[in-house]
Amino acid sequence: MTKLDLTGLKCPLPALKTRKALKGLVPGDRLEVHCTDPMAVIDIPNLIRETGDHVEISARADTHVVFLIEKAGQAS
Repeated sequence: MTKLDLTGLKCPLPALKTRKALKGLVPGDRLEVHCTDPMAVIDIPNLIRETGDHVEISARADTHVVFLIEKAGQAS
């Protein structure tokens, strides 16, 4: 599993960096993304809908959001 620490970054950087990281993965790989930007709870799921990948788990603490994304079988 690849971990991506995007804490402290503001919109649109978390979504852009997540997209870039996903491009380097093969189907079945997982990406764990840590964000502090409140907009990430909107931006990351929207990105995943566009790419066709799957958000397996998203956890939300006080100021921290964690997404677990699985790269889909189709090319994005």
